[in-house]
Amino acid sequence: MKLLNQKNVDFDVVEYLKDPLTKDEILILAKKLGKRPKDFIRTSEKDFKDNNVESFINNDQALANAMGELPKIIERPILVVGENAVIGRPPENILILLDK
Repeated sequence: MKLLNQKNVDFDVVEYLKDPLTKDEILILAKKLGKRPKDFIRTSEKDFKDNNVESFINNDQALANAMGELPKIIERPILVVGENAVIGRPPENILILLDK
């Protein structure tokens, strides 16, 4: 994030732990990331395991719904610049936003 600030890039940090996303917002975010919902979840998170999310991990609609209800399972941080987004870990991923 520091790098984006230094380059004067206007970006948003998706703070879904403070303000959970809806299923539709997660699907839009997935499109901006260029990933399916299953590609940006934390499978080692307790909420993931305790709620048997693995059983519907390939169902994008059901998984997006669960991600909205269990926001801790979403990778973080996620940064958005316009119609593009990246997961900020590792930090080098942020450089991708500078190329778009």
